[in-house]
Amino acid sequence: MSQDLSAVQKKPVGRLAPSPTGFLHLGHARSFLLAWWDARSRGGRVVLRIEDLDRERCKPQFVDAARADIEWLGLDWDGEVLVQSRDLAPYERACEDLIERDLAYPCVCTRAEIAALSAPHASDGEQRYSGACRGKWRTPAEARAATGREPGLRLAAPDGPVRIVDRLRGELEFDVQREVGDFLIRRRDGAMAYQLAVVVDDARQGVDTVVRGEDLAPSAARQALLHARLNLPRPSYAHVGLVVDEHGERLAKRRGDLALAELRAAGVDPRAVAGWAARSVGVSCGERPRAQELLPHFGLGPAAAAPAKLSAADLEALRRST
Repeated sequence: MSQDLSAVQKKPVGRLAPSPTGFLHLGHARSFLLAWWDARSRGGRVVLRIEDLDRERCKPQFVDAARADIEWLGLDWDGEVLVQSRDLAPYERACEDLIERDLAYPCVCTRAEIAALSAPHASDGEQRYSGACRGKWRTPAEARAATGREPGLRLAAPDGPVRIVDRLRGELEFDVQREVGDFLIRRRDGAMAYQLAVVVDDARQGVDTVVRGEDLAPSAARQALLHARLNLPRPSYAHVGLVVDEHGERLAKRRGDLALAELRAAGVDPRAVAGWAARSVGVSCGERPRAQELLPHFGLGPAAAAPAKLSAADLEALRRST
């Protein structure tokens, strides 16, 4: 009997996308484990991407540490690793396409000038852009000739709400124009902005399932605009709760005592990290399960939307797992 291919559910393609601007910590470990479990438990693929376009903050030692951390956790990936900085052509083509269709425009405003005109509006603290350069010049060459400044490039954001559907949180709504205005897709120093790069890369890697921290939920709306403007498929999103300490403060890369590189060096058992991450989303397991062993029991449910508290007792248990 022939199989009806239309009835076969498409297997997901998830991603691990560390940004090597510092050493990864336990919050990153939890997000990567959840993303990997989500795709693999549904028979899907996982791709790895190194998001190293921030020239000032990304360092080779952080790239090496990120890959070592992911392997230490017991996670694997499919295909070649995509390192963003090695090939900027796809991002340049996307920028040229948006300029040609009058969907993006050059901007010569400095950070100081933007700060003087506006205050932070977005929930992620990004400064709102007033649109001072919109309509002045069509191409970067025109802006450069008129001002003597190197321009950046901004996407013209429409008025009104942008809606996204989150697997954990339902329908979310963000007014991109009101919150951040026309946002950068290429900086004045020529570096590609995160919002553009992630949209282009998800499309070229075939990513259709994104699991990441809730702090990036506002970015999903900005990325949705780029998906629409570039005629690229929009992935599904699941924004998981962040890891917080006993005081409710989110973990940060500057917390060196929680760095995975330090835990690895101290001989901490990565199975203890996997067990903690699984229990934080309601998956029953032993103290030290291998990441692979949890696949039959994993499901990304409502518990993943809540903040995950890393108590002093949890941290001490991890450190004792050597």
